[in-house]
Amino acid sequence: MAYPLEDVRILDLSRVLAGPFAGRMLADLGADVVKVEPPSGDTTRLYGANIGGNPGYYHQQNVGKRNICIDLAVPGGAELVHRLAAKADIVIENFRPGVADRLGIGYGHLSRANPALIMLSISGFGQTGPDSQRAAYAPVIHAEAGLLLRHARIAGIEQPADFPLSVADTNAGLHGLVAVLAALWMRQRTGIGQHIDLAMLDATLATDDFLHFSLEQSEHTAVLPSEVWDTAAGRLLIAGDFRNIWRLLKAHHGLEEPDAGEDDPATRIALRKEAARAFIRSLPDRASVIAALDAMNLAWGDVRETANLAEQPTVRHRGSILEIDDRAGGTRPIVQSPYRFSAAESGVHGVAPWRGEHNAEVLRDWLGLDADGSRQYHECLQSEV
Repeated sequence: MAYPLEDVRILDLSRVLAGPFAGRMLADLGADVVKVEPPSGDTTRLYGANIGGNPGYYHQQNVGKRNICIDLAVPGGAELVHRLAAKADIVIENFRPGVADRLGIGYGHLSRANPALIMLSISGFGQTGPDSQRAAYAPVIHAEAGLLLRHARIAGIEQPADFPLSVADTNAGLHGLVAVLAALWMRQRTGIGQHIDLAMLDATLATDDFLHFSLEQSEHTAVLPSEVWDTAAGRLLIAGDFRNIWRLLKAHHGLEEPDAGEDDPATRIALRKEAARAFIRSLPDRASVIAALDAMNLAWGDVRETANLAEQPTVRHRGSILEIDDRAGGTRPIVQSPYRFSAAESGVHGVAPWRGEHNAEVLRDWLGLDADGSRQYHECLQSEV
């Protein structure tokens, strides 16, 4: 079967996570994604296990791409990006607003030779506005979007702390992916390319399904957070508002309303939770715990260590984590594409590239340059292989 985007060319100028993540998903869908890396290397090369010359963080976001190393600070660097962009369908960048223009590779520069070009620019706060020039990483957006204070308040934590995942980056990458595919579809009708200004803050707000409670000052009407319970089946998260869980426990398992004395609401809730947890703890084994929850049609999940996710039954069944060539004589794990089509192929179909690994190959395939023709860019091209 064919890949959905196998005839699409993407020039990925981005670094770290938001842009590279979008590029990785597009590569999984079959696009020819060429990552342009500076001689200093992508920052993500500093993090993770270095196996076969590629650290884990970089490996995770760049499998399936080709790599060309261009020094934009020397003569010929910007010109080469121009020539590659003239052959591209999409360019992805996440420089701070204004930097791409100063380097001579902004949308205004690149679209002159390629009016059909679609350029995705991901930034923290957008290309214009009062915060546009601020440095922005995922934790900054988590703080500015109110996520840290809300989480601390709900979890009863005095000092807010960031999450162990970069939600703002990946949300921006996914929304960028949607925007790029919409622009491609529109270009089929109009022949016109365009510049997409995607702010991480906007993407985070748009994906925050609890935001409306705060905006409308109605947090008291929100669903109560799901809780983790200690059971004979291990630690389980039982999904649902405790008010509904208590109603189901009474209806299906005969729990009785505890005596709250003078009917103080806080005391009544505390006694209900104590009774509910006592009932769950009284169940002798995993089978009886799961049977009791299933009888109430309550969703539950084992509280797992991420290091053991490959053992999760669905992950194993769907091949969500697979082993690929580690370029050192063995294999290493990578998360598979989540897109599964009935009449198309998708998924990881290549290793993560070394810096500058495909310099000659990309110049040949995209620009038709042989070794002699490539010499004009000798100063701006570098390679570690």
